[in-house]
Amino acid sequence: MSLTERHRPGTGPRLRRATTTAAAAALTLFAATACGSSGSSPKAAPSAPAPAPATASVASASPSGLLGSLPSLSDLKKWNAHDWDTWAKQQHVLTQAVKGFWDLQKMLQAKPADPVAPPQQPTDGGNDPLPSAIQAQAIAHPYSQNPVDGKVFFDIGPDKHAVCSATVISDPQHPGKSNLIWTAGHCLTSGKTGQQYSNIAFVPAFNSSGEVSHGRQPTDKSQFAPFGVWDVSAAITSPQWTAEGGETGSAASQYDFAIMKVANPDGNGKSLEETVGGSVPVWFNAPRDQLKITAVGYPSAAPFDGMEMERCNGGQPSRLSFDASRPAMEVIGCTMTAGSSGGGWFAVKDGKPALVSNTSIGPEESGWLAGPYLDDVAKSALDYISKKN
Repeated sequence: MSLTERHRPGTGPRLRRATTTAAAAALTLFAATACGSSGSSPKAAPSAPAPAPATASVASASPSGLLGSLPSLSDLKKWNAHDWDTWAKQQHVLTQAVKGFWDLQKMLQAKPADPVAPPQQPTDGGNDPLPSAIQAQAIAHPYSQNPVDGKVFFDIGPDKHAVCSATVISDPQHPGKSNLIWTAGHCLTSGKTGQQYSNIAFVPAFNSSGEVSHGRQPTDKSQFAPFGVWDVSAAITSPQWTAEGGETGSAASQYDFAIMKVANPDGNGKSLEETVGGSVPVWFNAPRDQLKITAVGYPSAAPFDGMEMERCNGGQPSRLSFDASRPAMEVIGCTMTAGSSGGGWFAVKDGKPALVSNTSIGPEESGWLAGPYLDDVAKSALDYISKKN
């Protein structure tokens, strides 16, 4: 079983695993700053060159007093808002894209990133037999039933456009007016190497009309971005991913999630949730034996081309673990490929869909997908960013 990462900007279909070093980490609360047409964005258009993305620095200490090391899982689960804020003050500025940066041509050039397969198989407890492959099914146009799903575009270097999938989630502090999306941590930062990605933007219901399918390239933005292009203004991922995330699937994948806050492209004060007409609550610590999962995303590697929203009805998940001390990942059968990373995993709670995970890793042969189990660490991260202005 060779693991491949379902996404990190770079090459062809593989997956990502991080070595389990306890390198110093910073909780990555990235704050975006607007930039003008002078091209101060790390990845600007040819007419507006910009510096390469900054490298994250090592955190000097954690709220739990562990100098230069990753706080223990038990400590992280006890963090309150002050702890997260102390950690997040090691924040790194995310250069926000110049308004209008993401046009259709850049979006079509964006590629999923697939690192090399890990040198060894997961050997810790929590590994069930891998599920049988389930064929992904294209969702019919228009995406009126799935306006909360979309694509995240970002730059991993000068003129290196990349792409993930994401979901509009409910904001606990702003019910009915959420500006938050959920995706994978590796769609925000490289992890232990400290590279933060730039020019991050969310396009809900990308290609809902189907006008970009079959090689067509419409000039009207409403045909490929019906709800607009929402620049990311702040984001957070787990301390585990920040400290350990890397090129292939590993223990860091068990906390491979990110929460991003977006800004209204028209500046009219209307929230993302109000604009698309809904959001999905996150179900933390969901009972595994009661879950029947449906995964949604935009797979881009063959045989897919990234233009269609796809779905896998994966049923009850099995488990996969690299580190038995961390919650095992959820695993479902699914043939979606690279590009689906960060896409939402949904289960029914109280008769309505709730997000229970996101696509993180999968095999190169694309027969199954694995996503992190969302526990108290993920809940604390959402609570924290929800309370930030």
